Amino acid sequence: MSLVYADLSVSADGYSTGYEQREEAPFGDGFDENVIHGWMFEHGENHRAEIDAIVAAKAYIMGRNMFGPVRAEWTRDWRGWWGEDPPYHAPVFVLTHHPREPVPMDGGTTFTFVTDGVESAFARARAAAGTGDIAIAGGAETLNQFLAAGLVDVLRLHVVPVTLGLSRRTDVVRLFDGVPPLQLETTQVRATPEVTHITYRVR
Repeated sequence: MSLVYADLSVSADGYSTGYEQREEAPFGDGFDENVIHGWMFEHGENHRAEIDAIVAAKAYIMGRNMFGPVRAEWTRDWRGWWGEDPPYHAPVFVLTHHPREPVPMDGGTTFTFVTDGVESAFARARAAAGTGDIAIAGGAETLNQFLAAGLVDVLRLHVVPVTLGLSRRTDVVRLFDGVPPLQLETTQVRATPEVTHITYRVR
């Protein structure tokens, strides 16, 4: 059966980015990407199963902040953070308020920009994935929208043993902000020194 997965690396207090994200600081200030994502980039061989699962979907959805630092009209040919061969190798639907023509990349990835909301992006991803799985690639704000809409079947959190202490800031979105209460069934846990991988079935 086709499922909708979501993966997010977070601090123990629920943050996946800092504040004032920009090209020079993709994850923002108040945030050390080497801490939160070091398990993937520095210790990847110890987490190969989890990394492979993240890129196994047949279609992806992400927010504009995850795609890049351009916040207003598309005044430059930004093509993502990942170079000419992004890791997705499948259609990627980017939520945005500003129209743009699709951007085909090497390896089978095409970024398509969706301006009419979460449900439209989901419908397009479902059509593109066929019988395959869909992945909500992030960031936290986008994932929260899909959780609130009841569109996520499996939530995989990669919890890093550090707190960021950003709760006093109003310009940082934390996982589960604005999401109604959920019932989560823990189906798998794997703990390592760098990160604890927790898989939940969203009921």
